[in-house]
Amino acid sequence: MDRETLGIIAFPFLFVLLAFRVPIGLAMLIVGSAGTAMIAGWLPIFSQVKTSAWHLFSNYSLSVIPLFLLMGNLASRAGMSEALFKFASACLGHRKGGVAMAAVGACAGFGAICGSSLATAATMGKVALPELRRLGYSGSLSTGALAAGGTLGILIPPSVILIIYSILTEQNIAKMFLAALVPGILAAVGYIVTIAIFVRLVPASGRAQQRVSLAGRMGYFRNIWHVLLIFTFML
Repeated sequence: MDRETLGIIAFPFLFVLLAFRVPIGLAMLIVGSAGTAMIAGWLPIFSQVKTSAWHLFSNYSLSVIPLFLLMGNLASRAGMSEALFKFASACLGHRKGGVAMAAVGACAGFGAICGSSLATAATMGKVALPELRRLGYSGSLSTGALAAGGTLGILIPPSVILIIYSILTEQNIAKMFLAALVPGILAAVGYIVTIAIFVRLVPASGRAQQRVSLAGRMGYFRNIWHVLLIFTFML
């Protein structure tokens, strides 16, 4: 059997595995390994697995990825995500839809010390979603704001995706971080503007809260200054 025919036949098997809820990576590994074995035998597969695994784990540049994820986990355990959300709520909560805007801002802030969209969305969802529900925000606005804000984790530095892209394309990681900073801020502002427009069209989806005094805001800011310090040192 030639390679082209084998490749065409492999796709239905891949979709069957995915239909049985086999993880995507594992399904691709099974189909790819079986196809390679039919063409060249099992020996090249074992040789490739050995060399690829060694190359991956011995790559110094990739060592920063688990460290960023560890930093995000420690930041979450230390209550930084909750502090970011409270400060953003104090600054924006007096506006219609302000707490949803605060959730987006907190996602951007947490993404700046985490580097992962999944971790950002999961962490901020756990912190902000109960509060949004308690304040009577609509489910569509609450979940939409958190889902959109979670995507900022891969854009605002440090980003795991940007690190991998920089390594694969042999680009300077620091310059890539600086290049992504402005688009990340613009994306966050765009989400906030979208929320403001949405609550104008659907006023009942997000009510304004009581304004927090300047002294109260500064009190919340004292709990997040170290986040800004960490972000500055990383850049």
